[in-house]
Parts: sequence; C-alpha cells; structure tokens
Amino acid sequence: MRQHVNPLSSNFNQIERIPSLSEMFSDSKLNLHLDIGCAAGEFLFDLALDNTSWNYLGIEIREKLVRNAKSKVIEREIKNLYFVFGNANNILNDVQSKFIIKNLKSISLNFPDPWFKKRHYKRRVIQSEFIDFLSNSLQKGTLIFIKTDVEDLFEYMDCIISSNFCFQKIDKKDFNYYKSFNPNKIKTNREKYVILNQLDIFERIYIKI
Repeated sequence: MRQHVNPLSSNFNQIERIPSLSEMFSDSKLNLHLDIGCAAGEFLFDLALDNTSWNYLGIEIREKLVRNAKSKVIEREIKNLYFVFGNANNILNDVQSKFIIKNLKSISLNFPDPWFKKRHYKRRVIQSEFIDFLSNSLQKGTLIFIKTDVEDLFEYMDCIISSNFCFQKIDKKDFNYYKSFNPNKIKTNREKYVILNQLDIFERIYIKI
C-alpha cells in the first residue's frame, strides 16, 4: 500500500546536511548509483550486498523509513550504502549536493507514487524541470532506469524524458554495450508483488548523450 506524502510541502524545504562521499562510503571512488524513492531500502540493501564494486545512495521522502534504513546499515556494517531523507528534487537541486550529481553513473526510479488525479500530477517525481536539470548536470553516459506497474504513469514519464534530446532510449539487448551494472536483476518488494499477481510491468532505460 502506498503511503501518500505531499512532496511539495514546505516541510521539505529545509535540507539536511549531505555528507561528503568519503563520509558516506568506505571507498568514495567507486561508481555511484542513486535510487530515488527508495522506501525502506530493501532493494538497495540487496544491490549493495550483491555488487560491492559500486556505491549506492537512496533518497526517500518518509523520514521514519530513512532512520530505520540507516540503523540497518550500521547494524549490518555495510560500507557501500547510504540513505538521505527528503524531496529528491530539492536535494539534488541544492548547491551542497552538486558533488552527488557530478559523480552519478546511474539513477533508478522504481514504482514511484503515480498520483493518479490529474491535479496531483505536479507531485510526481518526474517533471520536465527535473529532467532538464539532470540533462544539464549529469555526466555523459549516465543511465536512468524507470519501472512501474501503472501504464499511464509510464507513458507520462517516458514522454517527459524522451522529450529531452539529451536522453536516448536503450534497447535491453544492447545494454551490455554500455558496460554498466544492471540494477534490474534485483527485484523490489513492489515488483515481487506485481509478478506474483501476474500484473504488467513497464520499464525503460535511458542514457545521457
């Protein structure tokens, strides 16, 4: 069940201090993957343990989930995983977070809140302004992965990302050509639920050109 949190609330205008990469990870030179809307972080825990040659950063808008995830990282002594609380748009647009954008190799948005009502579309994480910001800030070759079980949301996200000429769609069969790891081999809790109930999954990969 999705827990609605209004990302446009003024509560998210105040951004917590973002630690440096060397504070977040034991090896700050590893490739960096960002998962936006990481929820409780189980997807990232699986990724971090499965592929220790990358660093993983999760941004989540529900503070309690972030607190719990951070506690688990410490408890399990995982050195390549970190979580940040807040609105991803606000965090990544903030001047103190520029180093994150500059170091990213890939971004995933897995089953984001669809905000079904048209008047709430402005609350969706993918917005034209956000994609324009990413196109101007990400390094060439950075990948964006989107995945959802809501066809309308998929078409909305695909339309916005594809409208920016700095991003090009990648065919799944051509993925290995780009020599990046594939986070899609790990299933999120939502994806497991969707597969169990034999529902459709819509996904796409884009590269910054």
